[in-house]
Amino acid sequence: MRIVLQRVKSAYVSVNDKIVGHINKGVVLLVGVTHNDNEDSAKWLADKCVNLRIFPDDNNKMNLSLKDVNGEILVISQFTVYGDCQHGRRPGFSDAAEPVFAQNLYEKFVKFLKQSRLKVETGVFQEMMLVQINNDGPVTFILEK
Repeated sequence: MRIVLQRVKSAYVSVNDKIVGHINKGVVLLVGVTHNDNEDSAKWLADKCVNLRIFPDDNNKMNLSLKDVNGEILVISQFTVYGDCQHGRRPGFSDAAEPVFAQNLYEKFVKFLKQSRLKVETGVFQEMMLVQINNDGPVTFILEK
């Protein structure tokens, strides 16, 4: 799995002009699944996202986790994070998992995030979505397992 994590002041996702997920202070996770991912990688990454110390403490040092600040999570399925742009002018997506496999693992990942008891919102798998992100920092990390 590959995740682009962005710290945000707020974010929302809409499908067909209808907001389907909205968060305040927290993180947006753009999640891609590849062929050899499994439940263990989903669980490890969920734990990493919840406990990664990327929020500022009183000294403005990244020392607090999503749990520490009672942050919120917006999860967006995004197969394009596995886009290969090395050759030609059009990305290839052969590293992205097939939709049925990817959706199953994506849903397990969301389930693991929800075990943190933080607010977790999602987009809609395999739909065209508009994601509005109010990036905080900006702070962006790429996580992979």
